[in-house]
Amino acid sequence: MVTRVATVAFQGVSAIPVDVQVQIAPGLPKFLIVGLPDKAVKESSERVHAALYASGLSLPPKRITINLAPADLPKEGSHYDLPIALALMAAIGAIPSDSLARHVALGELGLDGRLAPTAGILPAAIAAQAESMGIVCAKDAGPEAAWAGDEIDIIAADSLVQLANHFAGRQLCARPEARRRADGEPLPDLADIRGQEFARRALEIAAAGGHNLLMVGPPGAGKSMLAARLPSILPPLSARELLDVSMVQSVAGELQGGALSDRRPFRSPHHSASMAALVGGGIKVRPGEISLAHNGVLFLDELPEFSPAVLDSLRQPLESGEVQIARANGRVTFPARFQLIAAMNPCKCGMAGTPGHTCKRGEACAADYQGRVSGPFLDRVDLRVNVASVSAADMISPGQSEPSAQVAERVHAARERQRERFAAAGHPEISTNAAAGSTLIEQLVAPDAASRDLLYKAAEKFHLSARAYHRVLKVSRTIADLAASASVERHHVAEALGFRVSLSAS
Repeated sequence: MVTRVATVAFQGVSAIPVDVQVQIAPGLPKFLIVGLPDKAVKESSERVHAALYASGLSLPPKRITINLAPADLPKEGSHYDLPIALALMAAIGAIPSDSLARHVALGELGLDGRLAPTAGILPAAIAAQAESMGIVCAKDAGPEAAWAGDEIDIIAADSLVQLANHFAGRQLCARPEARRRADGEPLPDLADIRGQEFARRALEIAAAGGHNLLMVGPPGAGKSMLAARLPSILPPLSARELLDVSMVQSVAGELQGGALSDRRPFRSPHHSASMAALVGGGIKVRPGEISLAHNGVLFLDELPEFSPAVLDSLRQPLESGEVQIARANGRVTFPARFQLIAAMNPCKCGMAGTPGHTCKRGEACAADYQGRVSGPFLDRVDLRVNVASVSAADMISPGQSEPSAQVAERVHAARERQRERFAAAGHPEISTNAAAGSTLIEQLVAPDAASRDLLYKAAEKFHLSARAYHRVLKVSRTIADLAASASVERHHVAEALGFRVSLSAS
């Protein structure tokens, strides 16, 4: 007789159904797991043995075969412990064999029979709910599974003993409630920034339209301070965005206590990060920083210090909003629609262009340093701004700058205008100007004759590519949205061009 328990394998953020089949047959005692298991899955035999023994159960001295079907799909992770243990418990009569017919099981077992949460509970619960199935998991993972919906049946237990009692009707496991993570410490506020009005304006435009931004300036000018305050003016995640972000975090094992937060992700990897760390991959394919920044911000400080190959690997995700990691045994896709904020010094010594400073290497210092960032990568940056050193007058002037709360109100209003506009155009899936396609943005912007003439002259003078042209249109539309203007006018286009060519002209 073969007993079965359903579980899942993960490909990106997708949960692929896996059938755990258990057969106890006559023969020499042996515990065999087949179906392309990795090391963690093979070691589950020892954990399952110990957990069953600690729970007062013992396996018969027979040949036990565990098949993880489909057999040609690689199986990775410790979450197979629980379905294997439950299938064995059903096979020896410890729980009714039909009690798990409509449930998906995931969880890691301790030697004492306790259940520990594993990565990927949220996408597994959503996949189970789509098939009208329930989920069995560790108690600590229950709040995460509850985000899949009110209809899904969730059995969240502390141990195998509690699960056996639940299925026998002696002890019922209460359904967990979805939890939202407390915001914690307040976000840094823009009121801390002195001066830098041009950079603050660029940051507000970037937040309103989801545009990529590059800040160039000497050390201590406030580039990192500005970037760190971007989350304080971004709107919270919508319900759909919250689930998309949390599914990536769940697969990466970064959800703490199953609680979700509507704050947009802000990732700031060190410039020594490898390509696998940034875009994802590794022996066991995991999401990288760009996927963990999905629907949020990826901040790259000291941009030229990153490996040129690593930076160029971001070019395709910046366009498509996803990253595809190809392996010999398959292809994994992770979402990666992030907003890029980058900062860099103008040269190796960091002081090129600063009044009163003369570099010993002359203009070659800045040219060589900035040349480490490729032109195709820079072409995908919408806003470029020079961040000058803060003057002494700005530092000692009384009063505070405009706080984040006031800027956030304008950003929220601009995003609402964009959302309504795209919904009216039949594209409710698009929420920011930066995410719009070239054809759609041309239809929505429709520049007048004066604006077209300005665009033509700028394209001729600064050799704008087709991509750069459309990105100028997107930024122009965002500037008009911040001004509550129904149409894009010539001065909106002029300001967008100023941010596009400010570094080229310097």
